[in-house]
Order: sequence, then structure tokens, then C-alpha cells
Amino acid sequence: MFAVNAKIKGWILGILAAGFCALGLMFWQLPDGRMHVWFLNVGQGDSIFIRTPENHQILIDGGPGNKVIEELSEVMPFFDRSIDLVIATHPQQDHIGGLVEVLKRYDVENVLLNGVEYKNSYYDELLREIISQNTGIFVADAETDFTFGQVLVDVIYPFDQLLLEAFEEVNDTAIAVRIVYKDTIILLTADLEAEAEKQLVESGVNLKADIFKAGHHGSKTSSTLSLLGKVRPEITVIQSGEDNRYGHPHKEALERLKLAGVKTIRRNDLEGRIEFEF
Repeated sequence: MFAVNAKIKGWILGILAAGFCALGLMFWQLPDGRMHVWFLNVGQGDSIFIRTPENHQILIDGGPGNKVIEELSEVMPFFDRSIDLVIATHPQQDHIGGLVEVLKRYDVENVLLNGVEYKNSYYDELLREIISQNTGIFVADAETDFTFGQVLVDVIYPFDQLLLEAFEEVNDTAIAVRIVYKDTIILLTADLEAEAEKQLVESGVNLKADIFKAGHHGSKTSSTLSLLGKVRPEITVIQSGEDNRYGHPHKEALERLKLAGVKTIRRNDLEGRIEFEF
């Protein structure tokens, strides 16, 4: 009899422990009145998730596959299925591959696109899903900004709408944004390369930022010294996958970051998911 009771007691204790762990996770995920920014670990691609102090939720890109779903489950409360804004910076797989599944599993209120004409199966499927969900659609230009409580999503590029325009190279059509919260600024330039960075520098737009996501996964074709001289970031984050076939981040980009005086370089391929809390 004692052995049976001991086994039942063990089961009960195990169930209680699991329950307390679940409660702990739930409370850890609950809104806490702070600003959270996660650079999600989605492999060789970009994906940034933001939760504002007022519990607005913003997803910028979704990486190349469905790893974004696993990552979101780790940073969002399990009962919360709402995302206020999804930004698809440009229509390449390493940025939009996971967004179709996001739209299927979450209630996405609005999507911001650059609207360029581009043919691939991922982009076609994403557009079909956006339309089928009756999601609000915005086409990016420098006048289209979003305010979520204390947080400003300031679109700084492209300067004008690129709706239905065709480009041989779409990296330089990517949406770049400044995330502004109180005295903290985060600059996200997606896959913009040297030519678009030059346009930003020459435009006179305020590029100063505390945190900068290195362009194009730390490619040698992005994060030019002229741009870095305007941004002057304390911290740079590089979103690249472990042992990726492109060799990102490139040595040249890392050297430029050091020359520009960046004090801290953080990398998804070395750390996994990266979080900032304000």
C-alpha cells in the first residue's frame, strides 16, 4: 500500500511542479510596462519582435522558414494571438518565408510592404494570405509612420512608394525604420546595401541610433563607414545563421564596425535569441 501511495504522491508533486513552471512562464511573458525588443533566432534571416510598454506587438520580418513560430511562442504569452503590425521589409525568402504561417496563426491587424513587383512563390503566397485575412495593407514611404503609445515606428526608406515597380536587385528597395522609445533609438535597415545607404546619408535624415542592426546580415556590401559615421551606434546586432553558406558576417563588415567605434557587437549565430529591455 505504501508503494502505491508513494507513486501517487510522486505524480501529484510532478503535476504541481509542472503547473508552477507553466505559471512562472506565463507571468514571465505577461506585459510588464517595459519596452522589449527581441532579435529572434531564425537562422540565416531577419526577424525582430517588439512589445511596447502598452502591450502593442510589432513583428519586422519572419526569417526564411517557420522557426519564427517557435521563437514567438517563447516571447509572447501563450493566450495572446494578436500582432498589431507586421513589416515585410522586402520580398526575399530570408525575410518573408515565415510570415505566411504567422498570418495563419496570429490575428495580424496591419501589414507594411514595399509593394514592389517581384516573383517568387513565398511572396505570392504571402500576398494571397494577406488578402484572404482582410488584413490592413500599407505601402511604405517616408511619410508613413506608426505610433504605438510611447513608441514611434519611423519609416525612413524608401523615400517614395515603389508600388508595382520592378527591380533587378530588391535589397535596395527594403524598408528601413527607426524605432524610437523615449531617449532610445534603434535603426533597422534590413538588407540595404551601399547605394541605398549612400542615399540615406545624403538625404539628411537623422540616422543617429543607440542600437543598429547591421545591414544584410553583416555582408561586406552593407554597413559602410559613411553610414556608420552618421549612426554612431553603441551596439550593433548581426542577424545571421550559424555556419551559414554566405560566410556572414563578413570580415570586412566586422572591421568597419570596429573602425566606427562600435563598443558591442552581438550576433544571433553566436548567442541565439537576443533581447533588449528598456
